[in-house]
Amino acid sequence: MNKAMRATLLAAFALALLAACNAAPPAQVDTEGADPRVVQARGTLAESEQATIAIFETASPSVVLVISGGRAAGGFNNVEISSGTGFVWDEAGHIVTNNHVVQGQEIIVRPPGGEDVRATVIGRAPQYDIAVLRLERPTQARPLALGTSADLRVGQATFAIGNPFGFDQTITSGIVSALGRQLPTQEGREIADVIQTDAAINPGNSGGPLLDSAGRVIGVTTAIFSPSGAYAGLGFAVPIDTVARVVPQLIENGRAPIAGIGVLTADQSIATRLGVEGVLVWETSSGSPAARAGLRGTDQRAGVLGDVIVQAEGEPVRRLADLTNQLDRLGVGGTVRLTVRRGDRDVEVSVPIEDIGAPTQASAPTK
Repeated sequence: MNKAMRATLLAAFALALLAACNAAPPAQVDTEGADPRVVQARGTLAESEQATIAIFETASPSVVLVISGGRAAGGFNNVEISSGTGFVWDEAGHIVTNNHVVQGQEIIVRPPGGEDVRATVIGRAPQYDIAVLRLERPTQARPLALGTSADLRVGQATFAIGNPFGFDQTITSGIVSALGRQLPTQEGREIADVIQTDAAINPGNSGGPLLDSAGRVIGVTTAIFSPSGAYAGLGFAVPIDTVARVVPQLIENGRAPIAGIGVLTADQSIATRLGVEGVLVWETSSGSPAARAGLRGTDQRAGVLGDVIVQAEGEPVRRLADLTNQLDRLGVGGTVRLTVRRGDRDVEVSVPIEDIGAPTQASAPTK
């Protein structure tokens, strides 16, 4: 490009820039007289939405916040406070929640929109993670309608109402993701037939009701499985059929019987290392139903394994939960038919089921 052309282009650019700087401002848009935005009519809510709203409005007044507090080791001012959820069980105003929610010395229940009420734990069933509270003052809330967990089907709708992270009166929805799960407790037993749901359950939901599409309680939310500690789509609830069997016993007696036969079983990892398929009897309690029925424990000095329970009521026993589930199903006062492997032969034994009381060691409970 020669010097004359370059000079011409620079001059043209300068003139264009000057013209732009001196140009009149853009004309303002006249909005006077414009039609205001009109809110469109929504129409009727979908049936599913109406159903969810009805469930929440009916059930939520009976769902409460449970606060548990107490002084922890390490100093007078070191106070531990935890919170969870509970719900009104009966006309007497008893509150059902999880046992792990109410471990503090002071229990406060906060009804929706109401004043805090002191509460007392009148019964605990740690083997099912269930506790019952009595309020100092009666509540006006109605008890929730109870359903059954016996006829649940994977895929049906579920609704959880609770207080996740302290945000009270929260409803989440999902489906029954699976049935028949086993959930370990701190007492060394496992809760049978646990409901798995993908309805969002977080810390603070524990002890709240899991409802079906009819607004009936089908379970008590008790735990989540999450590497992060927050919702990950895996929530669990104690089946209402178990709760309905246990709660009246807690109200009347303060505890629920623990069905057992009086055997101390080997840890499953030990049994596996020994090549045992089933539940290995480590020892029998003196005078227990198992001892009276002739079950044999392991002789460590002689290196002789004890009886291995391989069936209960004709069903395979592969781990301890298979045995305890059968004992719970038959109940105290019943009799369980066991098949045990003794050496190279199988032996049939009938053993009465008794209330063995709370285990003395959670790591090695007697069953």
